[in-house]
Amino acid sequence: MNPRGYRSTRTSLFDGIEEGGIRATSYSSHEIDEQENDRAMDGLQDRVSILKRLSGDIHEEVETHNRMLDRMGNDMDASRGFLSGTVDKFKMVFETKSSRRMGTLVASFVALFLLVYYLTR
Repeated sequence: MNPRGYRSTRTSLFDGIEEGGIRATSYSSHEIDEQENDRAMDGLQDRVSILKRLSGDIHEEVETHNRMLDRMGNDMDASRGFLSGTVDKFKMVFETKSSRRMGTLVASFVALFLLVYYLTR
């Protein structure tokens, strides 16, 4: 084969394509892939920042609820102590028969008052 003929055939086959044109095309494809990856990373960063803010808000809400529950627990303990003292006093009052009669009389008056109140309303 004629090296010159080979060269001319090759030139005619690839006429109009610059040397490195294939590389430029693959580089463009690579560049396009990089841009898509950058857009995807930006989207992921946005989602991560939203999740971070959301988890921070959830943490604050949980802390607030825990403080509120602690206060409620302390209030319940205080009321439990108060009620146990009141129950002890009622036990002392109802130990004697005369106190029982007095307690029954007071309970009857309270029940009668509530009955009249609801009937007039």
